[in-house]
Amino acid sequence: MKILIVGGGGREHALAWKCASAARVSEVLVAPGNAGTAAEPRVRNVAVGAEDIAGLTRLAAAERVDLTIIGPEAPLVAGVVDAFGAAGLRCFGPTQAAARLEGSKAFAKEFLRRHGIPTARSATFTRESFDAGWVRAQTAPLVVKASGLAAGKGVVIAASAAEALATAEAMFAGRFGAAGREVVIEEFLAGEEASFIVMADGAHVLPLATSQDHKRRDDGDRGPNTGGMGAYSPAAVVTPAMHARIMREVIEPAIAGLAADGTPYTGFLYAGIMIAPDGTPNVLEFNCRLGDPETQPILARLASDLTGLCEAALERRLDRERAQWDPRAALGVVMAAGGYPDSVRTGDPIEGLERAAQLPGKIFHAGTRLEAGRVVTSGGRVLCAVGLGADVAAAQRQAYALADTVHWTGVQYRRDIGFRAIARERGAPA
Repeated sequence: MKILIVGGGGREHALAWKCASAARVSEVLVAPGNAGTAAEPRVRNVAVGAEDIAGLTRLAAAERVDLTIIGPEAPLVAGVVDAFGAAGLRCFGPTQAAARLEGSKAFAKEFLRRHGIPTARSATFTRESFDAGWVRAQTAPLVVKASGLAAGKGVVIAASAAEALATAEAMFAGRFGAAGREVVIEEFLAGEEASFIVMADGAHVLPLATSQDHKRRDDGDRGPNTGGMGAYSPAAVVTPAMHARIMREVIEPAIAGLAADGTPYTGFLYAGIMIAPDGTPNVLEFNCRLGDPETQPILARLASDLTGLCEAALERRLDRERAQWDPRAALGVVMAAGGYPDSVRTGDPIEGLERAAQLPGKIFHAGTRLEAGRVVTSGGRVLCAVGLGADVAAAQRQAYALADTVHWTGVQYRRDIGFRAIARERGAPA
């Protein structure tokens, strides 16, 4: 088989690496890829942008690609799966209509309410409909979200009504571009967060390994929200009983609701879940693709052929598939450029990658490129160092041994990824 992976981040490096490991895969193309995918065996970067739908369609046809897997959300929301389908090309991901679950947080909140799926109370506003009195009447803290795509950064936890008002005004004024033309303001939910990702074929669901992301930039879950600073799998907070409850109260109603609405869902579906103290699995958000950085530790544990699972989904036979998992824990540490998640400097040479390649674990590239034969930074989240171990603490040690081997000017990363799980392993409160 020849596979095409669309995207150029850490998630796409992990997807390309995993697909290339399958014996039946002859070559993996990555459009556009990064410096990490360029160095993988049986992987070839192609200079086509992830949002160039016409270019991607031509590429898949010209290269006689057997299966395309879409990494990032923007091309899905723009209709890449519909374009591939019209050209008779196999592409794993939701249609443009189904991808509205991520493309519009306002749409997702209305969908959740309509189908009785637990989520935070909220209101949606445009600049014209904005009701400052409603905001002042709410109990702080409040969560203010740009409704459109904002690369995982369009969420602000406001400590007061005044901060919520100022944040909403900044979004309306263009802080997140077109994504902030519509704003969702919702109650802050206490609890512990988990990432629950499944594969869907329109009717059936195959759950992937659970994981937990760390959204805040700094240790102790402080600092601004980011696209994710690290993740580990499995997430201990998702017990077997909680897993069954999330499937019953969130995933199954969502897939059934999408089908009933005339938009059957095929692809990866990511539910960001806040597990309340009373056990309620509230949906924080839906994403219409694999998470980043959750993908890196999840795929490090996947023992099955991912391409075969994707084919089963496209052929609507996921109910006959079972994924096999490495019993070890995996943990990924995101290494970011200085200034992230705000403006960052690029073009800094990355040192130590050759030494790190000799250590156990795996470094996945995200914001990197080749420049005169050297690997340099080219984005906010630059690398993700993934370790495996008998428990989360052991996986953490391996991941940080990798991360500490690599350096560039201004590099920053959290030192406490996995701290909740490690506390549980030690018998302390999480």
